[in-house]
Amino acid sequence: MAFKLINATEAKSGTTVMIDGSACTIRSNDISKTGKHGHAKCRIEAIGIFDGKKKVLVVPGHERMEVPMIDKRKAQVLSVADKANVMDNESFETLEVDIDDSIKRDIKAENQIEYWDIEGRKIIKRILG
Repeated sequence: MAFKLINATEAKSGTTVMIDGSACTIRSNDISKTGKHGHAKCRIEAIGIFDGKKKVLVVPGHERMEVPMIDKRKAQVLSVADKANVMDNESFETLEVDIDDSIKRDIKAENQIEYWDIEGRKIIKRILG
């Protein structure tokens, strides 16, 4: 998939970046001032989209970070177990998709949902109605 590269100082809260090979949403980015002989440092706190784990990263401000392209699509839920079986509304293909923990108890068969495709991994992020 395609990536966009940004500097660590440009990573704002809510931006999705790749950390250790997994997609994470940035919660905060504390940027220290440059020193007499040094560079600015960024302390980045992020939450994994798929696993929900908190990650803390300290990098130089000029460090390049990968921003994945997120494909947001709509689908209809066919069945729910550990994962949801959904049918894409555009291509009509059937997929097995992970469910975000925050909406796991609210999702039912025949719901219209929005799922995200990030680097080939898919996850249901919200219920449309």
